[in-house]
Amino acid sequence: MDFNNAPPGEGREKSHIATIKSAQEAGVKHIYYTSLAFGHQSNAGVMRAHLRTEAFLHGMKDTKFTIIREGLYNESWPLYLGYYDLKGDDRTEIILAGDGPIKWTSIEGLGCGTALVLAEHTDKYEGKTFYLSGSEALTLGDIAKLVSTTKGKELTTKIVSRQEYVEFYSQRGVERPSVEWWSTTYAALEAGECATDDMTLLALLESRGKELKPVQKTIQEMLNS
Repeated sequence: MDFNNAPPGEGREKSHIATIKSAQEAGVKHIYYTSLAFGHQSNAGVMRAHLRTEAFLHGMKDTKFTIIREGLYNESWPLYLGYYDLKGDDRTEIILAGDGPIKWTSIEGLGCGTALVLAEHTDKYEGKTFYLSGSEALTLGDIAKLVSTTKGKELTTKIVSRQEYVEFYSQRGVERPSVEWWSTTYAALEAGECATDDMTLLALLESRGKELKPVQKTIQEMLNS
């Protein structure tokens, strides 16, 4: 992983770049890279390897590339909402290191949208970086309200400093390096990095008569399963 501020080339991008080089050696002429829907200058640890991989792609010669920044998964809301436990979480208040709007996007929708991009037999997406994400932005506070409605029990959020966040979840048993790495995500949310407007995914789904599943439905399904 990218814990402890892995130097360039030694984080998750090491595997990404090795795979890209293998593809080039095998004669692949166009590489599609599924990145993540944070900002172009993001300081979020989860985005670090993606940015380094994107930079490598831009520096390639004789190989076409397309960078698809995938929206934050609907299904990942428990991670963002304080490592929420779907089955046994009895908290009424969730400690967070920040909050901001997120264009939540279902994995199913992303899979369909990505497949349609790959099926395009033109250079329409060559050299481009674009987002595949939803249109409605909901904060983690909004997610907590949806959980409250689904479970019939009030759940709120509390914003604390990054250090307080790290201490709190480390004491709850989450590995400290992991919490420190993940805690950088919240400043990115506050900066609006995950609320970029891009209608590409909705247009792709509409072209096939499909709609994107809202995060509200995903939360209900996950809590009631």
